[in-house]
Amino acid sequence: MLIAIDCRFAGFRDAGIGRYTRELVNELTRLDSNQKWILFVRSLDEEWLKDIQGNIEIIEADIPHYSWKEQSDFRKLIKRSGAQILFSPHFNIPFFCPIPYVITIHDLILHWYPNQSSLVKRFAYKVLLSRAIKKAKSIISVSKFTRGQIEHVYGKRAAKKTTVITEGVSKKFKPQTEESQKAVCEKFGLGKPFFLYVGNAKQHKNVQVLLDAFKNLDDESKDLVLVCGGPETRELTIPKNVIMLRNVSDNELPALYSAAICFVTSSLYEGFGLPIAEAQSCGCPVIASNKSAIPEVAGDKAMLVEPTLENFVTALKNPPKECNRELNFSWQNVAKQTLDLLNNCNNK
Repeated sequence: MLIAIDCRFAGFRDAGIGRYTRELVNELTRLDSNQKWILFVRSLDEEWLKDIQGNIEIIEADIPHYSWKEQSDFRKLIKRSGAQILFSPHFNIPFFCPIPYVITIHDLILHWYPNQSSLVKRFAYKVLLSRAIKKAKSIISVSKFTRGQIEHVYGKRAAKKTTVITEGVSKKFKPQTEESQKAVCEKFGLGKPFFLYVGNAKQHKNVQVLLDAFKNLDDESKDLVLVCGGPETRELTIPKNVIMLRNVSDNELPALYSAAICFVTSSLYEGFGLPIAEAQSCGCPVIASNKSAIPEVAGDKAMLVEPTLENFVTALKNPPKECNRELNFSWQNVAKQTLDLLNNCNNK
């Protein structure tokens, strides 16, 4: 079977879907030397493609998501490719896709938290997502929570063809040496013990509550480090001893996790919560809200609280010392399950 994968998000370094695409495709293409793949990418020069191995053909598809060209030009590319099935790590599928397809749904955030999306974008999102779910051969959700959301919004028929396959954690996320931790901390000017947040500052991330809790902690001996970017950061009120880092590479992040007192997030909604899994893989304890998919990912050693100011102040005063390093979120397992699902779809 010739399988095509929409990798247009893979070049987005700061997007969670970009990381999901890169890590999963990297493992998928190594699984079976007889399996043939077509990868649609925005540019043939993307750095991550240098590590790709396997029986693959790479086709440049410099076509923006959520565009008219996605509905016309991308559809034509898919048809000409000769692929028998398309796997999309997101729900962006041409409305009249010419071949059967499988999609991954990471969350339904825009149903509950529009963030800065316009009414037009929210309408288009719901139309395209509804169509993609209805016509998909199969659906992957990254957590039981997300599958439940799909059933709640789109009904039992959609849930019946939805399989839970979690995200994974790269092997580079493991406890780092003191030397590596010291080097990264010196690079970013981190001289005090610090709490760490990794993510964006969109509405559902509830970052201001975390900032306010840290301010009320009133502890000059500690910093709060935010690995964060995007236009939403301009709306935040930043207290003293908060350090914002915008250019942290994937190779530097494990050392930051390893050096932190705790990873902290007051997010109200996560379809999975990859930074929580990455942090614990690096030996970093976790304080998080007890909402959405977070309990599934965090396990029983994380400190999970109702996301209120008072609860986070209390948690920061008494951070946990242990973490769930035994949790197994392997990209190789994710790839095996995904390939099995794609093969089963072709055999139906």
